[in-house]
Amino acid sequence: MKRAFDITLVLLSVWLWLPVMAVTALLVLAVLGRPVFFRQERPGLKGKPFQLIKFRSMQAGDGEDEERLTKLGGLLRMLSLDELPELINVLRGEMSLVGPRPLLMRYLPRYTARQMGRHDVLPGITGWAQVNGRNLLSWEEKFELDLWYVEHHTLWLDVKILFLTLGKVVKREGISGEGGGGTVGEFRGYCDR
Repeated sequence: MKRAFDITLVLLSVWLWLPVMAVTALLVLAVLGRPVFFRQERPGLKGKPFQLIKFRSMQAGDGEDEERLTKLGGLLRMLSLDELPELINVLRGEMSLVGPRPLLMRYLPRYTARQMGRHDVLPGITGWAQVNGRNLLSWEEKFELDLWYVEHHTLWLDVKILFLTLGKVVKREGISGEGGGGTVGEFRGYCDR
């Protein structure tokens, strides 16, 4: 039922997101050049890797994320437009509209056994942690919210999260992490504390 809901909603809204995606792609191409898309291996259902697709928001290089983030990239992130290509991941069955955000592959060995439970459902474009603080949350808070979602998810909860997400995007809440940057710090796990 969740999969059918995702596909139906994505296909019914194609008239809305496809033109926005096309314009965004042209902007990224004009400002940042190729590649337009950022692809990165992320853990999906049961930790199985898949290629996450986003619009590129950073210049190439080895510097810190905040140094490489361009003005256009900051705008795309503020409006959550960088996430639009993940709708392709949803259509492929690698992601859902709602679920725990797919983090980095290198984090997998750092999770506790309980935290690995966040991979018992498909990762999502948005999720319970995103509508309850996003990048303003600590890692511990995010994981607890993700696990709460895994244990309580229903179609109606997904609908609620999608509506709350629209409100967060419009209000631009929770985008910056500690220090005001566009990304959160590295998750280092609990063995080094």
